[in-house]
Amino acid sequence: MKRRRTTLLAITALLAAALTALPTGSAQAEEVEQVENGTFDTTTAPWWTTGNVTAGLTDGRLCADIPGGTTNRWDAAVGQNDITLVKGESYRFAFSASGTPQGNVLRAIVGLSAAPYDTYFEVSPQLNVSGDSYSYTFTSPVDTTQGQVGFQLGGNAAPFTFCMDDVSLLGGVPPEVYEPDTGPRVRVNQVAYLPAGPKNATLVTDAAAKLPWQLKNASGAVVAHGRTTPRGVDASSGQNVHSIDFGAYRARGTGFTLVADGETSRPFDIDPSAYERLRLDSLKYYYTQRSGTAISDDLRPGYGRAAGHVDVAPNQGDGEVPCQPGVCDYTLDVTGGWYDAGDHGKYVVNGGISTWEVLGTYERSLYARTGQSEKLGDGSLNIPESGNRVPDLLDEVRWELDFLLKMQVPDGQPLAGMAHHKIHDEQWTGLPLMPSDDPQKRELHPPSTAATLNLAATAAQAARLYRPYDRAFAAKALDAARTAWAAALEHPAIHASESDGIGGGTYSDNNVTDEFYWAAAQLYLTTGEKAFQEYVLDSPVHTADIFGGLGFDWARTAAAGRLDLATVPSRLPGRDKVRQSVIKGADRYLATLKAHPYGMPYAPGDNLYDWGSNHQILNNAVVIATAYDISGASKYREGALQSMDYLFGRNALNISYVTGYGEADARNQHSRWYARQLDPDLPNPPRGTLAGGPNSSIQDPFAQSKLQGCIGQFCYIDDIQSWSTNEHTINWNAALVRMASFVADQT
Repeated sequence: MKRRRTTLLAITALLAAALTALPTGSAQAEEVEQVENGTFDTTTAPWWTTGNVTAGLTDGRLCADIPGGTTNRWDAAVGQNDITLVKGESYRFAFSASGTPQGNVLRAIVGLSAAPYDTYFEVSPQLNVSGDSYSYTFTSPVDTTQGQVGFQLGGNAAPFTFCMDDVSLLGGVPPEVYEPDTGPRVRVNQVAYLPAGPKNATLVTDAAAKLPWQLKNASGAVVAHGRTTPRGVDASSGQNVHSIDFGAYRARGTGFTLVADGETSRPFDIDPSAYERLRLDSLKYYYTQRSGTAISDDLRPGYGRAAGHVDVAPNQGDGEVPCQPGVCDYTLDVTGGWYDAGDHGKYVVNGGISTWEVLGTYERSLYARTGQSEKLGDGSLNIPESGNRVPDLLDEVRWELDFLLKMQVPDGQPLAGMAHHKIHDEQWTGLPLMPSDDPQKRELHPPSTAATLNLAATAAQAARLYRPYDRAFAAKALDAARTAWAAALEHPAIHASESDGIGGGTYSDNNVTDEFYWAAAQLYLTTGEKAFQEYVLDSPVHTADIFGGLGFDWARTAAAGRLDLATVPSRLPGRDKVRQSVIKGADRYLATLKAHPYGMPYAPGDNLYDWGSNHQILNNAVVIATAYDISGASKYREGALQSMDYLFGRNALNISYVTGYGEADARNQHSRWYARQLDPDLPNPPRGTLAGGPNSSIQDPFAQSKLQGCIGQFCYIDDIQSWSTNEHTINWNAALVRMASFVADQT
């Protein structure tokens, strides 16, 4: 999840620290061992343990009895304090470790021994399953004499014995150069191109002049050929590249390859069927994200699990959740909903934008020239509600909507009608951890104006879409939306705290002008009432240029109002101008796409990629696709289609960012239960799960150990430890749902 919005200043400071790995005028710092007695020849001193851990010497190793049944990783630990770290210096952190019985997870950290206990590097190997000897290199972002090397072993169900030896933190080592495997230098959409659509690729080469290329079918026969277009150095990757356009070839087939400069691309299809599968797979992701219900292995083979957070031990459950101390004196039943991301939190602000975009996928299918609502109908997703004569997409979103409605402050309480910002664990939990095994106390966090307006917007949208299938629910949703709207008007500036990030993401947003606009737009589209119309027309957001390069997301929701005002039928005065503003925004994104050597509608300033950049690319593509729905102009259709290529392999890393799609795909997203990388008994994320993608801030210690000084597209690593570049979230997948459905409709 995105815990807070990044700023240019913060990113620049981080990268500046990363690039000063060696002292000025020195080729390399002197190597110095920071750990005392890491070999345990005669004693365990000065290593400490928590009070519940007994440690001693066994065959020249430190061995410790670790209790079972603790909650957090740090509840049972072994460590050493008074470690000196130098800002910008690289360190090699090495140790050997084992566990009996095997399979328990260790969290090894280098961090701060005093408040706020920051972590500068961490890994979580599964003992004896992932090896016995470990070595990592990272760069310290701080100067401190209060560092700590820690081995955190809590959170495991049963007691076990942990042994370690040869612990070293060697300073002054050369920075580790991480070299990702980028495969062949011809970068293509590894999934599929549409027969009647654009077909573009990127060649990484030192050549300055045009080069010949060949398109080969599955049998190796050349079916098309041409010459590349040199593009020079791509600033987002630092690579010299050429473009290849083979759009003139329109025959269907599978197993095509593109050959240029002595390189053969990964295989791909020219066939629309992959996008019909992706439309459904990206939606099926939400079923396995459900909280408060068992996931059926019959419906999702390999993903069956017990219900999470239903007041069954060890869960403390979501049936009667209290507020944080001092926030309220009541409890709420907030069972259900979707887990937001790779943790067990549930957030109204991120749930809101996710709900809007998935519902918008269905609403588009009702009104767009290429919409096919029957493709999203009853039985399409094979979920427990299939067969009830309600479109499966609406059934799935209903699971989240019911939760969002439960987050509203009850009548008679202070701030009645507002919505609590979020609900999650009191403390962060480790990986892996199934939802049903989470022992943490759950807490409601204070209401916020942003959350309240998210509820108002999505409940109003739901009221019009569910009315044909469940009039009582539609009426309930509209009543909740009106109540939330009135509460937000009464309390227009209650903002979530930027420091409320223990146990879950902050999702803080101190500017809710856009949320007011979005909520008013949805209430107007559902009711047609003059009061909401006037609010929309009077809002400064209504005529503002909202389609910036970064795109829209949970913190920038104006587009969620503008796009629907442009496409959902209404009698809004000046609606043509609203539609033209979408086309103008799409033109800007198209210009970015055409200028970009990798053909995407995203080019952030200074190539500083934001958290979740993949979904921002998709949301910019949504604007282009909406311009096609409005105008029917083919350039918008082609731009929207071409935008997908980046996600499926036409990128600097030559990786598909969607699990299960493409020959080389992301499959180790940060998650507590899609955690096969840590536990072979658990699955990878399900097919159709989107990885967050390159993030120049590389906030997590694992990414910092590998990616310091990375350029744009290279600020990504497919590892479960990298929560800043490789998490999955419900709002990122919502953007994939929207665009996958659009592409599937173009067949």
